[in-house]
Amino acid sequence: MDARSPSLTPDSLPNAAGWRSNAASTLSLSEVNGTIAVPIGGVWWRRLLAFAGPGYLVSVGYMDPGNWATDLAGGSKFGYTLLSVILLSNLMAILLQALAARLGIVTDRDLAQACRATYSPPVNFLLWIACEAAIIACDLAEVIGTAIALKLLFGIPLIGGALIAALDAFLLLLLMNRGFRFLEAFVIALLIVIAVCFTIQIAAAAPPVAAMLRGFVPSTEIFTNSEMLYIAIGIIGATVMPHNLYLHSSIVQTRAYPRTEAGRRDAIKWATTDSTIALMLALFINAAILVVAAATFHTSGHSDVAEIGQAFELLSPLLGLGIASTLFAIALLASGLNSTVTATLAGQIVMEGFLNLRLPNWARRLVTRGIAIVPVVIVTALYGERGTGQLLVFSQVVLSMQLPFAVIPLVRFVSDRKKMGDFAIAVPVAATAWIVAAIIVILNVKLLFDTLFGS
Repeated sequence: MDARSPSLTPDSLPNAAGWRSNAASTLSLSEVNGTIAVPIGGVWWRRLLAFAGPGYLVSVGYMDPGNWATDLAGGSKFGYTLLSVILLSNLMAILLQALAARLGIVTDRDLAQACRATYSPPVNFLLWIACEAAIIACDLAEVIGTAIALKLLFGIPLIGGALIAALDAFLLLLLMNRGFRFLEAFVIALLIVIAVCFTIQIAAAAPPVAAMLRGFVPSTEIFTNSEMLYIAIGIIGATVMPHNLYLHSSIVQTRAYPRTEAGRRDAIKWATTDSTIALMLALFINAAILVVAAATFHTSGHSDVAEIGQAFELLSPLLGLGIASTLFAIALLASGLNSTVTATLAGQIVMEGFLNLRLPNWARRLVTRGIAIVPVVIVTALYGERGTGQLLVFSQVVLSMQLPFAVIPLVRFVSDRKKMGDFAIAVPVAATAWIVAAIIVILNVKLLFDTLFGS
């Protein structure tokens, strides 16, 4: 049954005066917008379950293959010290994703549509190019991660794995045809697989609880040790993903909440709860990768483990658990498959939002996947596994370059009473959001500089 709310266009909103009147003509992801029923009244947990889903799709980007290398490097080299950085970056993510959900629920616009309704065509075109570059970079990390997982599990060469990764273009089409709830269930199932894999590994590693807890307390050594600071910046840069802000502002609108002031306030509460819970799962996964690396590699003197292949080879022998390496590779494969879904959706949202241009899903997926696969195949053929590792790092740098172009407009929009009306965030929250934006921009610029010029 179609649970869609009465049709709305962005221009029919109460606060439409804050936007250009002809900037958007269709709702974000119109084929699924407002199609998931939300119970009116009743027990609280039924309403929470109705809103549960978008946060988990968003959380995928915070534990994709691009995060694994930085977490592995941080844990193997510095033990548990950088757990505080993972915690900090996760708190930043919780705030930014809550703001993205608020923007979508209040305005019935996703972040791309909001940019199109505010900025001039040349500025929007540049923002779109930057965002497409970030999505391709994310796709690149997924292809590499999936190819590495297939090699570790089945011995498939990296080039073959990259080509097989192209087939997951059809996976998203299948899931979307079954309905958005089915897509969310698929993603959540793979997240459970990842969580179970790392729970078993942590149990086998048996890290000292006191040392782990101390790791969540910030240390001045992070700032005084240049190598540690570099990895810390890399963790933050790889954690907060720009395309997730576009994605979240759109998919929260799949719920059929009443498009009234009271309905929107209720939707903001439950959507924020959903994303906060989901991002706490992402915190567990990222922290688990670092904890396993610290307990397994750092304590045994293998402080130079920074690549996924190295970790796979050493895990089972060092932990004394034969299945440990296999669980690690299964989690990596699940991460790559999950990231595929969210990056594809983000690509559709960005193209439709910035350009109001619609392509068939299969065509868009094949184009973006092809762009990502070509460099992986070329680099693998020329330089082997080390080359793909460097390409993975490069993909994170590209993501870092685009991040300010997503964060700054988002904070600007949700702080603007002309655009958000009474739903504009309070001054203390706005001040915190601008501080977070400034920290992210400064750290990502430093990461980019150090990566390009070798600090």
